[in-house]
Amino acid sequence: MFREREVLLNSAGMEFMKLAWANESATGLICWSCGYVHLFVNKDIELYRADK
Repeated sequence: MFREREVLLNSAGMEFMKLAWANESATGLICWSCGYVHLFVNKDIELYRADK
């Protein structure tokens, strides 16, 4: 089971120029059990809500 969050992919150059907001982003899926974050840059992924 995972929860979803948008994650910024910051680069040192953009941080230095104070343009971190313009960096690419990815979809982060965070494991409810261990907290590990899986990053996906493909915006075409499909997520499904699990029945509780």
